[in-house]
Amino acid sequence: MTQENRKNIAILGAGIGGMAAAYDLARAGHHVTIYEANDYVGGLASGFKEPGWDWSVEKFYHHWFQSDRHMLGLIEELGWSDKVLFPRPYTVMYHNGRFYPFDSIPAALAFPGLGFGIDKLRFGLVGLYLRLTNNWQAFEKTTVDAWMRRWAGDRVYELMWQPLMIGKFGERYASQVNMAWMWARLKARTTRLGTYQGGFQAFADQFAEKLRQMGVRIHLNHAVRRIEPHAAGLLTLDTAKGPAQYQQVLSTTSPALLAKMAPSLPPDYLKGLLELKSMGAVVMVLALQQQLSTQGYYWFNLPKSAGFPFLALVEHTNFLSPAYFGGSHIVYAGDYLEPEHEYFSLSQEQLLQRFLPAFSRINPDFTPAWVQKTWLFRTVYAQPVPLVNHSKNIPSIQTPLPGLYYASMSQVYPWDRGTNFAVEIGRKAAGLMMNQSQSMGNH
Repeated sequence: MTQENRKNIAILGAGIGGMAAAYDLARAGHHVTIYEANDYVGGLASGFKEPGWDWSVEKFYHHWFQSDRHMLGLIEELGWSDKVLFPRPYTVMYHNGRFYPFDSIPAALAFPGLGFGIDKLRFGLVGLYLRLTNNWQAFEKTTVDAWMRRWAGDRVYELMWQPLMIGKFGERYASQVNMAWMWARLKARTTRLGTYQGGFQAFADQFAEKLRQMGVRIHLNHAVRRIEPHAAGLLTLDTAKGPAQYQQVLSTTSPALLAKMAPSLPPDYLKGLLELKSMGAVVMVLALQQQLSTQGYYWFNLPKSAGFPFLALVEHTNFLSPAYFGGSHIVYAGDYLEPEHEYFSLSQEQLLQRFLPAFSRINPDFTPAWVQKTWLFRTVYAQPVPLVNHSKNIPSIQTPLPGLYYASMSQVYPWDRGTNFAVEIGRKAAGLMMNQSQSMGNH
């Protein structure tokens, strides 16, 4: 690359998507600087590590699926595939006071809640059809609620899918989410779940170190307050440490934060950003001195109607050995909630008191004395809400403001958010930025 074609590029956010974009841009010879408001890399996939632990624990539980070709492909390019592990954990579903395995077709067919007649057949056929078809565009014209009631039947929908929809999107949006979201979820997921040796934070840290070796500058604790057009076609970033100019800027923030930072965007693009709906997430991580699920169950799907104070209970150390965590048994209690929900304002101790009685429903021997330590993580931007005909609401990666690009989990639709699609959208944005650079260089 000639010196005049080398661009000065800023990336806002050191999550997996931002780092994937930086990797491609730096490889192509551009000067890349990443600005990250937090004091760590990894974004929503970041983790924490206690003294005496060999591995980190993710703040918001994360996995890879065997079908995650963008993420696993990047890891292969980096030469780290030997560090990816795919254990086989067990997922269970609640029915009439008991838990039943629910992570394979045979297990689903044996699930007693569906009985043994036409409901079980309809459930199986619907699942098969959704896995085989690729025409997701037809699905976005209707809701999960309407489509499933029509083809799977009211009983199957209300028993199997509605609890998931209410858990994930709340009473407000559960019946409004379009069917393409469900299609993508069933299409892309596998029963084996993957992780990285040392935890996701280990991957993020190694990736950041690789980027630094490639010449990428990563500024932690360095929030960007504003993005403004500057003379000579540049963009000015207003940061806590003063202004800085770049030829291109890629933002990987939430839509609301981009709208706040870049008020010079045209009104219709800003309006589109602000109209996007999303759910927040509240996750409490607990270190217990004993195993909670003695059957070795990993993931508990908990319907709100059964009175549990959270959507999912995940016993991390039934997926990975407690030996990685100083012998402690690590459990997640998590929920997707609207940002106005009281869980966002309750203290850690108040939330713990809400959650503790539910652990006795998993294991009657449980007592609060088992709890060694707890951690609480909250984010108001965790799960985009795709309504009917959502594809027309997706913000373009190349914004109308020259030089400003945008890549977020709100744009990976119809796929669900996750590190795999963060890599895909990050690299897609980098490709657009490089094409733009080349076309400008050719004029």
